[in-house]
Amino acid sequence: MSETSNTQAPLSPERPIDVIVMAAGKGTRMKSNLPKVLQRLAGKPLLSHVLGTASQLRARMAVVIIGHGASEVETAATQFAQALPVLGSAQMDCKFVRQEPQLGTGHAVQQAVPVLPDDGVVLVLSGDVPLTQAGSLQDLIACVSRPGQADSLALLTIESQDPTGYGRIVRSADGQQVLGIVEQKDANAQQLQIKEVYSGIMAAPARQFKTWLAKLDKNNAQGEYYLTDVVKWAVADGVQVVAHQIDDALQVTGINSPQHLAQLERAFQSQQAQDLMTQGVRLADPARFDLRGSLVCASDVEIDVNCVFEGHVSLGEGVRIGPHCVIANAQIEAGVVVQAFTHIDGEKAGVTIGQGASIGPFARLRPGAKLGAQVHIGNFVEIKNASLAQGAKANHLAYLGDATVGERVNFGAGSITANYDGANKHQTVIEADVHVGSNCVLVAPVTLGAGGTIGGGSTVTKDTAPGALTLARGKQTSLANWARPQKKSAPKS
Repeated sequence: MSETSNTQAPLSPERPIDVIVMAAGKGTRMKSNLPKVLQRLAGKPLLSHVLGTASQLRARMAVVIIGHGASEVETAATQFAQALPVLGSAQMDCKFVRQEPQLGTGHAVQQAVPVLPDDGVVLVLSGDVPLTQAGSLQDLIACVSRPGQADSLALLTIESQDPTGYGRIVRSADGQQVLGIVEQKDANAQQLQIKEVYSGIMAAPARQFKTWLAKLDKNNAQGEYYLTDVVKWAVADGVQVVAHQIDDALQVTGINSPQHLAQLERAFQSQQAQDLMTQGVRLADPARFDLRGSLVCASDVEIDVNCVFEGHVSLGEGVRIGPHCVIANAQIEAGVVVQAFTHIDGEKAGVTIGQGASIGPFARLRPGAKLGAQVHIGNFVEIKNASLAQGAKANHLAYLGDATVGERVNFGAGSITANYDGANKHQTVIEADVHVGSNCVLVAPVTLGAGGTIGGGSTVTKDTAPGALTLARGKQTSLANWARPQKKSAPKS
């Protein structure tokens, strides 16, 4: 089985890790009432990506610095954190501090000092940089505490052909030592030529980090407290500053505008598509593919254009997904064909589809749909909280809700289970080999006995016996030579 997702395997720290997430900015260029860190990428808010990465590191604590939209961000982040899996001995604790007013990145991180323990490693992340990989951060953290050496300040850096807007990494003449970070507005002409830039991500021993933060001032071009100035204080204390350089720009790309968000979305989706194709999945067009969760594929899976996968989806061997399908939280077994414009959404209850089933086109499977092998669900058929046993068919314009359907049942076009009485849901049981004619209403609770037949147009309100033909409709009457009413002429004025 191959898998592509926006999560990585959990990693185990040697020292406690406390993560600071800067999430106070307004994001003016997003031109949105929604705080920037709650904008969505790959189906998840940016801040959710960052907290998920912190959890993979088995961080002891995440301190989220909030400001603009503080209440909204805090509520959302609390929900994200509570939904994260427990890795290690305890779930990551999530705390919040406010930055009011906002006086720069250094000032933001200073707000976290009162809640930070002294015994850990502090990792500083940005809430609008969603795709940093846990492995890269683990390597950065490892630079702080190396066997036999004093603790270091570690910076995540990258070589950029267009470093505009980024802080430049200033090194010693021999290039071996990092001496500081100079921000764009404070850089001289020579420094502006430097290609190695600071990503906004750093790690440091907590106790020393606090002392450096206390020394920050705003004697610079922007009149702000720069977090990057901790580097000069670390150098002044004789602490080695290590630049851990990566070459994947996607990991350190931030979001500042709708254009940035769209560009990063497409870059991320392209990366996921390439990963799937490397594993053997056939994508008709990788440029028209969206994965907003995790997708596990067996061999010989084919996916047509403009399909969206959300939550957790698994596709068995030889599954074929037609164009324009949306599939969320579903387990689809080998040989299933999902035809065009089908919508499958399992939510929490999930959807399962057995081997060799055929679904769609234009079908809708809702939470709790459990389809056995060789089941056929056709166009404009909706299934909700219902199980269909092997070989059952509902090929046209039908609704099955809160139902148990036996093997080889044929459910006719236009037929429905009337499962809701206005207050409560009720169950319909259709036993094996029942044939339900077209345009029938099965008023739950009701059981149709095995092998029975329901005549077309029937409204069934009582249980039926096995093998019986059931008709529940008015007698047909025809009046010969009947004349339709004629429209009266308007009186002449």
